[in-house]
Amino acid sequence: MFPIRSAGYAMGFEGRKGSGPAAFRLTEKFVLLLVFSAFITLCFGAIFFLPDSSKLLSGVLFHSSPALQPAADHKPGPGARAEDAAEGRARRGEEDAPGDPAASLEDNLARIRENHERALREAKETLQKLPEEIQRDILMEKEKVAQDQLSNRAGFRRLPPVYLAPVNTIGAIDREPADAAIREKREKIKEMMKHAWKNYKRYAWGKNELKPVSKGGHSSSLFGNIQGATIVDALDTLFIMNMKDEFEEAQAWVEENLNFNVNAEVSVFEVNIRFVGGLISAYYLSGAEIFRKKAVELGVKLLPAFQTPSGIPWALLNIKSGIGRNWPWASGGSSILAEFGTLHLEFMHLSYLSGNPIFADKVMNIRTVLNNLEKPEGLYPNYLNPNSGQWAQYHVSVGGLGDSFYEYLLKAWLMSDKTDLQAKKMYFDAIKAIETHLIRKSRNGLTYIAEWKGGLLEHKMGHLTCFAGGMFALGADDAPEGMTQHYLQLGAEIARTCHESYNRTFVKLGPEAFRFDGGVEAIATRQNEKYYILRPEVVETYMYMWRLTHDPKYRKWAWEAVEALEKHCRVKGGYSGLRDVYFTKESYDDVQQSFFLAETLKYLYLIFSDDDLLPLEHWIFNTEAHLLPVLSRNLKKVEDDGK
Repeated sequence: MFPIRSAGYAMGFEGRKGSGPAAFRLTEKFVLLLVFSAFITLCFGAIFFLPDSSKLLSGVLFHSSPALQPAADHKPGPGARAEDAAEGRARRGEEDAPGDPAASLEDNLARIRENHERALREAKETLQKLPEEIQRDILMEKEKVAQDQLSNRAGFRRLPPVYLAPVNTIGAIDREPADAAIREKREKIKEMMKHAWKNYKRYAWGKNELKPVSKGGHSSSLFGNIQGATIVDALDTLFIMNMKDEFEEAQAWVEENLNFNVNAEVSVFEVNIRFVGGLISAYYLSGAEIFRKKAVELGVKLLPAFQTPSGIPWALLNIKSGIGRNWPWASGGSSILAEFGTLHLEFMHLSYLSGNPIFADKVMNIRTVLNNLEKPEGLYPNYLNPNSGQWAQYHVSVGGLGDSFYEYLLKAWLMSDKTDLQAKKMYFDAIKAIETHLIRKSRNGLTYIAEWKGGLLEHKMGHLTCFAGGMFALGADDAPEGMTQHYLQLGAEIARTCHESYNRTFVKLGPEAFRFDGGVEAIATRQNEKYYILRPEVVETYMYMWRLTHDPKYRKWAWEAVEALEKHCRVKGGYSGLRDVYFTKESYDDVQQSFFLAETLKYLYLIFSDDDLLPLEHWIFNTEAHLLPVLSRNLKKVEDDGK
């Protein structure tokens, strides 16, 4: 065994529980605000210290508003001391006792005068400082709060200890397949990765993604001003493909250039699965401390997203100001199930990597909110309002807006070494409802997963939904009694349907969505659903089905996808998505998505690798195909695995 921090991959750290520090930074406006606040304080102070102010205040405030309570009545905030709260309770007890009203009024006025005198002194002291001194004080206080949050662990609850075997004993080291034909195909997929990486490095190094046709950088608004998405997303793929030089140059870029101190509004979901997930995975594979440090740093910056009345996080967060909001198009200002439901795996690992349970607490609270809600027909709607903690529209999808929530329920169970019984129950209850209300067969026998809108079905299945074949198969071993073979078969049927969606196009790559209505089966009928953006979900399901069944058709189908990518998506400057998979002449979208390197090529590589490369009993793939080891509580089992 060897540790994450010091002694072994045995991780049972103490951490501090609490909300993150308020994010603030000094600007000229802030200095002006301080001056204005001091002026207002002086004005109020003058009022309170006028000779007849007590009569004025007693008539206007205390006599006419008996419910108005002194400050001690309010719930102490995060910065309040325990002794302050105790003093407030004592004062309330004294004030509630019967006595002289005039004396009580005089006590209230004396307390207010004392508070204002203190405020006047603080305002005067602040106004006497130079702006640089004020800025330094603010930064020092901010740093102190941050250090308290992450370092001062005394007296807080302990995380349960977990154990990890050394990576070189659990399949992170690759071996060549014995079969020459399989070896040749796998080598071809590695060459595809080299082509994608080489051109990204040549034309877009340090940018988020590559424009392979116009040969430049591409940056999505999903990442704000954070750069390097392709570098971080590709780290573990480079590692498992034994591309050592490329991995080392990527690591050097992370050390020197990956910067989260930017004024940027980001997608919490996308930054979590790509950046946090990619960094954690790279850390577990390589042991390089920089990856752990950067992952935790970014995790801390995402914590303000959870500062909502329900604790359901915002979709978008400015990581400088800590201000969050939801997508303007989301129903009723709601958060999205697939986004807030796809933080669990990474945040559980962040708690162990940092020694701080705050990350685990945040995602476990999401579970609590969901479990307290009534589910229509046992289903989870895609939209939940973070202010009310209630569902918005009753729209249910296992594709976009819902997909990875269900994936993370199953994988939370598996990642916990099958100790997270709550996740297991939620997963199997959910897929039982999905099978009852959403899964249907077409006239010609294709099994598909429709979308549910207030009780009515839309007979459409998205490319994103195709991950579900692998999910059903992966969870089959732990299914209720007598259901294991059923879920394996269901996974195989979904895989077949998604293969048909590929096979029925001109380029043999599938559309964004396909339909089962009007006599049409597994074909996109709307122009805005005919594109392909190098998505991985179909080959992801092939990978799981191959690993769990070893049916050779999954390798055959995967190789068909490789050939189609080479023929239709490969250009001199990398790989591009297509605008129309039914069109005989390629129309490129000119984006090499970072997930093409993180997911699509990784899954293809694993299909043509032996099963002992990243065995499923030891590794969990996050929804961006980043590798997270199982957190075992059984030390003997881990030691035996290590042997």
